[in-house]
Amino acid sequence: MTDTNGAPTSSGHETVHLLRALIVQLDLFGAEFAAEHQLHSTDVRALISLLDAERAEQPATPGWLGRQLGLNSASVTALIDRMEQRGLVVRERDGSDRRRVIISVTGRAKKLGSSFFGPLIGQATDVLESFSLPQLETIGEFLTKMSAAVEATRGSQAPGD
Repeated sequence: MTDTNGAPTSSGHETVHLLRALIVQLDLFGAEFAAEHQLHSTDVRALISLLDAERAEQPATPGWLGRQLGLNSASVTALIDRMEQRGLVVRERDGSDRRRVIISVTGRAKKLGSSFFGPLIGQATDVLESFSLPQLETIGEFLTKMSAAVEATRGSQAPGD
């Protein structure tokens, strides 16, 4: 944030608190989606990861999903079983390597995701359109560096600390 002369008016701590408040709001939004559709929070995170993978044309394997969510193999299997029973994903053999399983989201999952998260994405896009290209580049750099900072902190903390 800047004053009328373009000088910063917010400390780093204030910015971190604003970011934390946004994260809480997004978490609450996701929890509402989970409750409305009787999904576990891990199922919602998996669904988002799988939808993002599809959008990026990234093949999603059980191992990949486990790394995204920090889950062991048995937990990923149970998660995929739950989501498959709900009609949200299908398991398919990779056409080029029959030993590999690819997890794909179903049309139902896409519709569910877009009907709930679509309005938020639309609002966020509207907000972002109010920024200039250099500002958007700065926002992108900030988010990338913050994600790296979170990942580095997560990786440096021993379980149970």
